[in-house]
Amino acid sequence: MTTWTSDELDRISKADELEVAPLRRDGTLREPVPIWVVRDGDDLYVRSFRGTDGGWWRTARATHRGHVRSGGVDKDVTFAEVPGPETNDRVDTAYRGKYGRFGGAYVDPLVAARSTTLRLLPG
Repeated sequence: MTTWTSDELDRISKADELEVAPLRRDGTLREPVPIWVVRDGDDLYVRSFRGTDGGWWRTARATHRGHVRSGGVDKDVTFAEVPGPETNDRVDTAYRGKYGRFGGAYVDPLVAARSTTLRLLPG
């Protein structure tokens, strides 16, 4: 399995936003949407601010394929669902730590959207 390089992880995790473009069932990419991304160790995670109603998230969950761009990194990805509360607990902490400066009105919906957590895998 392909992994992120240290440079890619650093560049993406330092950026405030990541542009995500999930692959539709017809093979075309959705228009890119800016979202927040967090790092936990050597993994990158995203969540839908709109919860399960988020259009980009529904497409990503259906096809598990897409493209991301952030911090100068431009890459095809696989979206993997995250089982288990332990990972989500760490992702909650990462969102609060990275984006807490924006306040609860923005961070709390992402922490509450645990069921939408997706791990980004390169390739």
